Amino acid sequence: KPVLEKEFNWTETDYAYIIMAFTAAYAIGLISFGWLIDKWGTKLGYSISITVWSVAGMLHAVVRSVFGFSMARVGLALGEAGNFPAAMKAVSEWFPKKERALATGIFNSGTSIGVVVALLVTPWILTNYGWHEVFWITGSFGFIWLIFWLFLYDIPAKQKRLTVQEYKYITEGQDEENSDEQKIDVKWKKLFTFKQTWAFIVGKGLIDPIFWFFLFWLPSYFASTFSLDLTKPSVELMIVYGATTVGSIGGGYFSSWLIERGMPVLKARKYALLLFALLEISIILAQFATDVWMAVALISVAVAVHQAWATNVFTMASDMFPKEVVSSVVGIGGMAGAVGGILFPILVGVLLDRYKELGNLEAGYNILFTVCGFTYLFALTIIHLLTKKHRSVNLNELK
Repeated sequence: KPVLEKEFNWTETDYAYIIMAFTAAYAIGLISFGWLIDKWGTKLGYSISITVWSVAGMLHAVVRSVFGFSMARVGLALGEAGNFPAAMKAVSEWFPKKERALATGIFNSGTSIGVVVALLVTPWILTNYGWHEVFWITGSFGFIWLIFWLFLYDIPAKQKRLTVQEYKYITEGQDEENSDEQKIDVKWKKLFTFKQTWAFIVGKGLIDPIFWFFLFWLPSYFASTFSLDLTKPSVELMIVYGATTVGSIGGGYFSSWLIERGMPVLKARKYALLLFALLEISIILAQFATDVWMAVALISVAVAVHQAWATNVFTMASDMFPKEVVSSVVGIGGMAGAVGGILFPILVGVLLDRYKELGNLEAGYNILFTVCGFTYLFALTIIHLLTKKHRSVNLNELK
């Protein structure tokens, strides 16, 4: 951002509009890919997603204006939107319920590891080549993953490397009605009639914009508040984003641990969400941080707790719905998160521009941190009210 805003001479509000373009396309892509992946299958759907995602990432290198950059972001968002619907469907296909949160936490930690790698690779490419090469090189990485995906992945019923015992372990831990061979005509619109769908929508819609704020504005926050030089590898940002890996895996492990000890599945997820919501309030202390390492510590806890929360919310989709519609539900919830991501940057951009004019940008960030801290408890309250009966949707109810 600091490099590109000089290249294109954009303001904080311009940057907010670029993020809005991304999130609007992401919203459309999520609900579209969610439906398509359930219809076409995980393997084909994910392959299309990663191809579009990677090509669009590389095309950022050829843009010459704010509008062009926004259009490149639109393409990136459309491709990226297939990631979580496909990944969660794969988890629902391959893991018994008691292991799904940990599996989700492990794959979700990859997003954090990728950011840490980017914080090492991007400054090096930027210094030795230029910002164009950053996009050419990082965009091409997706095709390496695609090769392994095409050769290695299939559903358990078709996976030749799976033993009889392993197949039995997987299927016995899933809903009895969910056989790999079963095909039904799912009434997609009917998903909106279930409280469980709306619980997932709330969990994503209120919380996703907060992580996007962390993702898109944290580098700028450290640059403006603590004069961090982002043209060099940043240990501070690597620690912050690295903490999300710990939160993602730890959050998945915690609710899986509760289930192993006899707690009902959905109850275990909500107990985990309550703990993480209470811990997230600590982010409001960031406004008192006068030292960069104090800010790193507080924000590291906040983003780690967010990923722990996100892991359990994602897993709730596969807990509450049969795997035949998991991708669609994740897409719907993801779309809600993206819509929130469209609206929240407007507040962020206007607020930060206002306080920048007043010469007190830190105060703008302090207000945002306070809002972020209490939103998790508010979201959990609504989720609990919508899922008090702890009931999963039956496949027959969707016909």
